[in-house]
Amino acid sequence: MTSSSTSSFSSSSPSSFRRISPLDRLLAEADRALRVLSGSTSGTRPNPAAALRKPTPPAVLATEPLAVVGASAGVSSQGGVGVDDPAATAELTPAETRHAAGLMRVNHVGEVCAQALYRGQALVSRHASTRAIFLEAAVEETDHLTWLADRLKELKSRPSFLNPLWYAGAFGLGVLAGRAGDAVNLGFMAETEKQVEQHLDGHLQKLPVNDVRSRAIVTQMCEEERHHRETAQHAGGRPLPPLARAAMRAGSKVMTTTSYYI
Repeated sequence: MTSSSTSSFSSSSPSSFRRISPLDRLLAEADRALRVLSGSTSGTRPNPAAALRKPTPPAVLATEPLAVVGASAGVSSQGGVGVDDPAATAELTPAETRHAAGLMRVNHVGEVCAQALYRGQALVSRHASTRAIFLEAAVEETDHLTWLADRLKELKSRPSFLNPLWYAGAFGLGVLAGRAGDAVNLGFMAETEKQVEQHLDGHLQKLPVNDVRSRAIVTQMCEEERHHRETAQHAGGRPLPPLARAAMRAGSKVMTTTSYYI
């Protein structure tokens, strides 16, 4: 009885492992899209701006007149940070805050699109090695997405209302690029990252000089986008035709202009 039962279990055990079907993959991507759009993703690395948080001024015991204590310790008579403290000069004006929030919202949209693009490209990649490149990049883009979402909250702002539209469009482009073969797929990634590098370099020129937290995030992103481009090129990415590159720039212009406000 025991032998028969064991034999029966052994013969049926392998069949309990089901292959992942295309429907399973689509459902997984739908779940991923919902998590990205709802802001429930989490990063795997510390935010580059974490070390730049303004420290809480230490309490000062008044053993001499308050005006003297404030002057020597860099603390105002109201208990805040004094004018000699670098953190005091790092405060953004309302106009600077709105401008920084608009730029960081644009960057957030870019990372939403990167998630969708690379997931779409990985979904239809013909080789496992190519798929791994896209999925690895998507992990780093998830960190970027989390950092930008944190910064938008600090700036008392929000992501773009049009994120579902951008995600759907980018995912579709990723699938189309992937269907064209690995050389085009990787070439599309390289061109995307090249344009993103230029875009981020431009934002480093536009961000308020004293917005050190936003600048730290964008600087780190720029370095990693450059690495993604180089990886795609070294893996065999083929340069895209001039018309395709121009179309990508035009689409990016529409997205960035709209996302700054909406």
